[in-house]
Amino acid sequence: MSKIEELQTIWAPRALSVLRIMTGLLYVQHGTQKLFDFPERTGGGGGGALSPLILASGILEAGGGALFVAGLFTRPVAFILSGMMAVAYFMVHAPNGFFPINNRGDLAILFCFVYLYFVCSGAGPWSIDAVIARKKSAA
Repeated sequence: MSKIEELQTIWAPRALSVLRIMTGLLYVQHGTQKLFDFPERTGGGGGGALSPLILASGILEAGGGALFVAGLFTRPVAFILSGMMAVAYFMVHAPNGFFPINNRGDLAILFCFVYLYFVCSGAGPWSIDAVIARKKSAA
C-alpha cells in the first residue's frame, strides 16, 4: 500500500469526523448567540424578545449543531440544517445583493453545502452513529 493510499484509507474517515465536529461546534455558537446572547455579540444588539423565526433557527442551530457534533442522526440532521441554510441565504442574504461576499451570505452557503456533503457521506468513524452501526453489525 502506497503512502497516499494509506493516507486515504486510514486518515480520510478520521478527517471527515474532525470536519463534522468542528462544523457542529461553529454552528452551535450561532444558536447559543441567538438564544442566550452567548457568546455576546460585539457591539451589543442582543437581548429582547425573539421573533418566532429567530427562535426556531436558534433552536435548530443549537440543538441540531449539538447532535451533529455528537454524530447522532447525522444524515437527517444534516439534511434539515442544509435546507435551513439555503432558506436563510435566500431570505436574509440574497435580497442584499447578488454576490455572497457582499451580501454576507458566504457562510450560509458554505454551511449549506458542507451539510449537504454529510447527508451523502455520513458522520465518519468518531460518531455515535458509527458506534450504533458497529453494535448492529456485531449482533
